[in-house]
Amino acid sequence: MKQIKLAATLCLFTGAVALAPAARADQWNHETRVTFSQPVEIPGMVLPPGTYTFKLLDSQTNRNVVQVFNEDKTQIHATILAIPDYHLQPAGKTLIMFEEREAGAPEAVRAWFYPGENYGAAFVYPQPQAATIAKATNQAVPSMPAADKQREMGELQQVPVMTQQPGGEQTAPEPAPQPQAAAMPPQHQEPAPQPPPIEQEQPAQPQAQLPQTASGLPLIGLLGLLSLGLAAAFRLARKSAVR
Repeated sequence: MKQIKLAATLCLFTGAVALAPAARADQWNHETRVTFSQPVEIPGMVLPPGTYTFKLLDSQTNRNVVQVFNEDKTQIHATILAIPDYHLQPAGKTLIMFEEREAGAPEAVRAWFYPGENYGAAFVYPQPQAATIAKATNQAVPSMPAADKQREMGELQQVPVMTQQPGGEQTAPEPAPQPQAAAMPPQHQEPAPQPPPIEQEQPAQPQAQLPQTASGLPLIGLLGLLSLGLAAAFRLARKSAVR
């Protein structure tokens, strides 16, 4: 980590590499002109001092291929496979991160960041070149299998990427750190409307019956009175007939 910070400091302040103003930088493909005052190493070659144009491949789907041209873009020097890299503090101008090398050796470009961007492109080196850099810097380096010739664009995008360790072994690449998303404030939610309560029919209650307190005695008495009245009327009728 100390070596990486030192390399970034050298890049920004000492003149080991002088960065030209990004007057012609393009927001979509991150096109940027950079001027190196000393030779620098990139995957597959060493660039002599001079001004170069860095930009992403014009692709809607793949943003991990970097192209290096001469200053006026009439000649392409390299097409480089890259993996996403993350930088905590975005710089106000183009940032080139180097792998510090032994004295006399050209510094190797580790990553390139567009002005104001947290995410950049970490260069993937062919395995023999990555092994040399990793051993010299004691830092892990993204690597891919070496090829006898320049790979076609479609083939380059399908090359497996590994991590070359200083000890010589290769491991799976570590994922780039992800920035933490800001917590969203809780949103007020209206309570969901509740369905109206279902009125349940109450079972019919049986009608209360009046207690049967009356008896048949009054009726019997009435019949007795009627019988007596009929008997008296019959007697009167006989007496009248006798006279």
